Amino acid sequence: HAVSGGPAASFTLLDYVVFVFMLVISAGIGVYYAFIQGGQHSSRDYLVGGRSLTAVPVALSLTASFLSAITVLGTPVEVYLYGASFILTCLTFVLMVGISSELFLPIFYRLGITSTYEYLEMRFDKAIRLFGTVLFIIQTLLYTGLVIYAPALALNQVSGIHLWGAVISTGVVCTFYCTLGGLKAVVWTDAFQVVIMVAGFLAVIIQSVLLQGGVSIIISDSAQGGRLNIWDFDPNPLRRHTFWTVIIGGAFLWTSAYGINQTQVQRYVSCKSLFHAKMSLYVNLVSLWTINLCSIFCGLCLYSVYKNCDPWTAKRVNTQDQLMPYLVLDILRAYPGIPGLFVAAVYSGTLSTVSSSVNALAAVTVTDLIRPYFSFSEQQLIWTSKGLSDGLACSCSDLCLLLQAAISIFGTIGGPVLGLFVLGILFPCANSKGGLAGLVSGLAISLWVCIGAQVYHPLPANTRPLTLKTHGCNFTIAEAALTNWTRPWLADNWYSLSYLYFCPVGTLVVIAVGLAVSFKKDSSCFPPCILPTQGFLNYKLPSINKLSDLLRVGDISVLHKSCF
Repeated sequence: HAVSGGPAASFTLLDYVVFVFMLVISAGIGVYYAFIQGGQHSSRDYLVGGRSLTAVPVALSLTASFLSAITVLGTPVEVYLYGASFILTCLTFVLMVGISSELFLPIFYRLGITSTYEYLEMRFDKAIRLFGTVLFIIQTLLYTGLVIYAPALALNQVSGIHLWGAVISTGVVCTFYCTLGGLKAVVWTDAFQVVIMVAGFLAVIIQSVLLQGGVSIIISDSAQGGRLNIWDFDPNPLRRHTFWTVIIGGAFLWTSAYGINQTQVQRYVSCKSLFHAKMSLYVNLVSLWTINLCSIFCGLCLYSVYKNCDPWTAKRVNTQDQLMPYLVLDILRAYPGIPGLFVAAVYSGTLSTVSSSVNALAAVTVTDLIRPYFSFSEQQLIWTSKGLSDGLACSCSDLCLLLQAAISIFGTIGGPVLGLFVLGILFPCANSKGGLAGLVSGLAISLWVCIGAQVYHPLPANTRPLTLKTHGCNFTIAEAALTNWTRPWLADNWYSLSYLYFCPVGTLVVIAVGLAVSFKKDSSCFPPCILPTQGFLNYKLPSINKLSDLLRVGDISVLHKSCF
């Protein structure tokens, strides 16, 4: 039987129909906002939706922007191999939302900026703004390349579709609705794709529970296999995942993603009011929990089904990321269309992240690199934005081989940039020289540990997966020989630092160096760029007469009003 390590089934016609239906709906949303809703009359309409969006659709878009195919394919495998300690990220989400909504969001919203990096010029100088923009472009291209590769690999595994065919189709669909519909199309497509992602998870969970005989069996199997050892308070920073690495490292990492990353900030500032912007973050917390918990329970289901015959050790899959597609075709082969729903969920995660990234890249390119130096009309800026969306989607599609570097570089770059924004907002004494020195130092330290970790992999004792069994397989598994070699001191200490600490290291170095260089030097800054000493966490929520006010997109004529 397949659940004992045999070959899984393949796609059926109905699976393809379900998958194509998701693509058609996504593309159709772009057509709707391009033609039926009247299109975009200015670059402001195209890039920030006329600043008229409301809380709930923006919240779902915030979730979809970073919980991508990496979550659908990677998180269950993380639980399968290392246990469910990743569930602690639900606590880091709470910290992230609180910090982002009360520290960063009010300042960005009141400044009325389109690009996050406009703040850096207001607070420091133009050189730091340009530096931050370039770092964001590099980070986003690398991460988006990884996100594109994940579903392409899944499709190649489960249906035989050519790897590059899947990559190209991602670029085509994203380019279509990003270019036509602008941010409004991206936001509502993200909302639709979150629903598809949850539906895909639920299909796997329900069938796994039925197959295994109940939730209690899955929990029992996971406990016996050591997958529920969550509360590990070991302070050792070299351990891959403990309570402290997930909470501390995760809080920094997710705050860098949600607090200051252009992809998310662009959604906050597109809201019709500061209240809607803050509410979008808090509603987003619920959808983050939902998808994260679904993906973690899928990992427990994966272990329960294959506890006696690991498909990866048994060479039934080529990589660990193929375990979830293998499970889907294995246990859902008798239900045509359901495997297609899961692959649609994977693909939805990719489309949402890629479209958000492309829209954000277009925004920073127009706002930070074109508008300050060229006198373009509004119509020229619209067409430039659309052209950039086309080109950037193609660029992202070409970067999908830099997998290991991309997943590490996200925290490596995000940490120092987060430190720069914290330096600017919380420390009025910080000046441009301190900001630049801190950013360069933090980036250098982060890259040092990140590259070292790629060259000298962390100690196996700190990163070894939990036990995987093959005694239930109906064939013999050959054991690979282990090779020992001499490692330098740095490899077993500094380079073995948990990957979740890359981000906080960069952040703290920027703040420390920035303050040291700025100390006792004259510094002047635009007051709205600094966290006010009064009014922090002290505001009144406006009354809402109708729940629909949180749900609708809003009229395109609604103008953003400054809160000053």
